[in-house]
Amino acid sequence: MSETALGAIKASSRTALVLEALRRGILSGELPAGRALVEVELASRFGVSKTPVREALKTLSGAGLVTISEYTGVTVRKVDERLTRSVFDARCLIEPVAVRRSVEAGLRDGGRLAREALRKAEETTDEVTRSLANRDFHRALYADCDNEVLVGVLDQLRDQTALISVNVWSQRPSWEDEAQEHQQILEAALNGEAEEAARLVLQHISVFQERALQQIKEAGREVR
Repeated sequence: MSETALGAIKASSRTALVLEALRRGILSGELPAGRALVEVELASRFGVSKTPVREALKTLSGAGLVTISEYTGVTVRKVDERLTRSVFDARCLIEPVAVRRSVEAGLRDGGRLAREALRKAEETTDEVTRSLANRDFHRALYADCDNEVLVGVLDQLRDQTALISVNVWSQRPSWEDEAQEHQQILEAALNGEAEEAARLVLQHISVFQERALQQIKEAGREVR
């Protein structure tokens, strides 16, 4: 392998490490909403050049976890009513369809992966790990829908869903309720009940959306 290729691998590894650290920092609240993310400061913190940091920030922007402005630079995205409605409205429209088609196709590895995600969420005490396991559970049930466009759109919403979930749980833990709903969804899916699984997924997403929106409204009243 050439030195150029080795250098590319090392650069990619550094970017991946910075990306994962920043993602966990954002989802844990260590890097709170509105926090400025300055390339020079982050490069010094992680002991890398600005290039891996810049690439990581671009990826986070694409995932919807940070915003990049010509005037204010890069900041951690705030969870507000607009973001919550945008993410969950989109999920309500397409995720039940994707889940129904996955169940009709027999789920393939989806059932096993969904069970693993539920186990991980139940065993952990870390909200970031729980949120990511929640994300993995949902993906396991829609990934086999045999529609790359649906999967791609839902995948694009995964980090934003995790950000909203952690924000909701930090104010009012409700993950035990969601875990019960997940179990009901999985049972329907494993039993081949495609329409029921889709109905439960829609109900699950809608209920969580209303809970998130209510908390945002309450937080707004407290500020005023």
